[in-house]
Amino acid sequence: MYEVIVEQPFSAAHYLKDYPGKCANVHGHNYRVQITIEGETLDSLGMLVEFEVIKQALAPWIDKFDHGFLNEIPPFDGLNPTAENLAKFFYDETEKALRQPGQAASVRVSYVRVFETDKCSAGYRPK
Repeated sequence: MYEVIVEQPFSAAHYLKDYPGKCANVHGHNYRVQITIEGETLDSLGMLVEFEVIKQALAPWIDKFDHGFLNEIPPFDGLNPTAENLAKFFYDETEKALRQPGQAASVRVSYVRVFETDKCSAGYRPK
């Protein structure tokens, strides 16, 4: 099994709804989203998937969230913007982008990790 990992940063503010602590206050993070793609076969160039394909799948959301207030940006205007929910969101959106015609159909997103800090992160992996 081959893996390709792409990491993209963004900075954003948020607060956690109904949280019984400091994170209920508006605060910010320098997030990093790390997407792991896996597959069993390489293309004729010896690549699983081009890094740029993954960057392009992330770009609309990274651009939308960067320097934004997550609690006001769908779907996080209704969904608590936890690192766990962000990881699942980026998983779903990247998978959707990979399923578009002309994309690498033989690969899949195997894991997404969202770092809030260098030492704290949450991840999502499908069953």
